[in-house]
Amino acid sequence: MKTILVPTDFSETAKNAAVYAISFAKQVKAAKIILYNAFQTPVVTDPNMALVDVIDIDELKRNSEVHLERFKTVLLPFCAGTDITIETLSEYGMVSVDINEICGNNNIDVIVMGVTGAGKLTETLIGSFAIDVARHSQVPVIIVPPGAYYSEIKEIMLACDFSKVVESTPVTPIRQILDETGAKFFVVNIDHKNKHFTPDTPFESLMLDTMLHQYNPEYIFLDNLDFVEAINKAALEKEVDLIITIPKKMGWFDSLFHKSHTKQLAYHSHVPVMVVHE
Repeated sequence: MKTILVPTDFSETAKNAAVYAISFAKQVKAAKIILYNAFQTPVVTDPNMALVDVIDIDELKRNSEVHLERFKTVLLPFCAGTDITIETLSEYGMVSVDINEICGNNNIDVIVMGVTGAGKLTETLIGSFAIDVARHSQVPVIIVPPGAYYSEIKEIMLACDFSKVVESTPVTPIRQILDETGAKFFVVNIDHKNKHFTPDTPFESLMLDTMLHQYNPEYIFLDNLDFVEAINKAALEKEVDLIITIPKKMGWFDSLFHKSHTKQLAYHSHVPVMVVHE
């Protein structure tokens, strides 16, 4: 991983994610962090309000650039003693809509974003955008929960449903994060009374083990109706530093993702969540 994108709205949540990103960059030896602010025109909610003055897009961009430079100044001391460079990027648009174009144009390897706690979404745009970005981004997204601070990544846990493993497991980014951190690897499967167990499950688990055998994964099988509770319990017991989730287009995990279980995990976990797509 060479370049990390940190979308920001200059909130404390975003600052915490940026500081996390710097520490992460140090561990994986990334060379560059790009602070990205997407600015938009104000939304007029009063139908009786007339736009007397034409909105100056150039002024909006200047304000965005000024805030980015100030934010960069705050973060630079955290890079002291390293070769990490911080660049800024200001673009008109919406983070969740433009994210793949931004990543493609800037050779982004991973995105790091903050998220506010449940019930606090009105405090910052980043809270809601982080989930949308994770849902649509073609590069891995690390979501930093509220109050989470960087801990050297020594243990990584992958949540897996053992369904269509070969077709749906994004092996490359998983191998990359394991190679660059040297972390111990856990695979957790959550079910309840074998509701999702099929005749193919043993074969699928064997296929995953074959694909990632060099990392000697340790398997954890949990019987629990509450996905978030089970993941957090396993992460606590194994002292996990990063949880990997895969939002699939079909099957059991997809139902979890679209019912906001991944969203809840991002809000309620004390451990950062890395979302990677198949």
